Amino acid sequence: MSHFRERRLRTFLEQYKDRARLLISCPDRSGIVAAVTTFLYNQGANIVESSQYSTDPEGGTFFLRIEFDCPEMISRKREMEEAFEPVAKQFQMNWRFSLHSELKKIAIFVSKEEHCLLELLWEWQAGELLADLALVISNHEHTRDSVEALGIPYYYIPVTKENKREAEREQISLLKKYEIDTIVLARYMQILSPDFVAEFPFRIINIHHSFLPAFVGAKPYERAYERGVKLIGATSHYVTDELDEGPIIEQDVARVDHKHHPEDLKRIGRIIEKTVLSRALKWHLEDRVLIHQNKTIVFK
Repeated sequence: MSHFRERRLRTFLEQYKDRARLLISCPDRSGIVAAVTTFLYNQGANIVESSQYSTDPEGGTFFLRIEFDCPEMISRKREMEEAFEPVAKQFQMNWRFSLHSELKKIAIFVSKEEHCLLELLWEWQAGELLADLALVISNHEHTRDSVEALGIPYYYIPVTKENKREAEREQISLLKKYEIDTIVLARYMQILSPDFVAEFPFRIINIHHSFLPAFVGAKPYERAYERGVKLIGATSHYVTDELDEGPIIEQDVARVDHKHHPEDLKRIGRIIEKTVLSRALKWHLEDRVLIHQNKTIVFK
């Protein structure tokens, strides 16, 4: 760990040791915010950020994300969860508390292209990506030196049609060994099996080198060039069984024209891809993304 990252992390953990988040989704009705804020007040908490959204005030789903400070929050978390149960039951809530000090453990999957991986490694080393980057898994050896130079374990697991099931079993075993919370596909050019996805529901984040839903699947830049598009983009989304159809977290675009050839589109696209993936991952790590059906509510 770099000295800068170590200092940044130590400062963050000390500054936010008493900060937590409460995330809620439930049927919309009056009194939800009042009940939650009253509960937090009675617990001695001070709300520092609050965001809410309703899909439809008449019979829709209500979403709420609250950040708050509360003395001795780390030791009181379990006690507070038990105290909140009656409120949650009253409003039929899906809910959870999370602590700022409990950094999520992430694993990065990568193939040959390294731009997204290198962006995440740089942000992690600079203390901008507040997560426990536990390991990198790749079906190629290309990025080993960049990863191991930072003291991060690197696992080379080749994948072929013949050994795919065995390779995924090995990957899953490693992810469970490291107690991984979130998997980041940083241009990992393999389609995950339904069995793999089922092990980590809505915990796998992908970057697709296209502005979905256009140009799903392989070679989107070549197909965008053939179509003569004037905008190209990238999409970060959660992985589901349907290829490139999972809930979208973030997207961005760049304007292009007839002078740009496929290689130009790829060069421009790489910049968008790494930026979009970084933003999506940070929002996920900060519990700013709530899933509703096949869409997301992102409290930025």
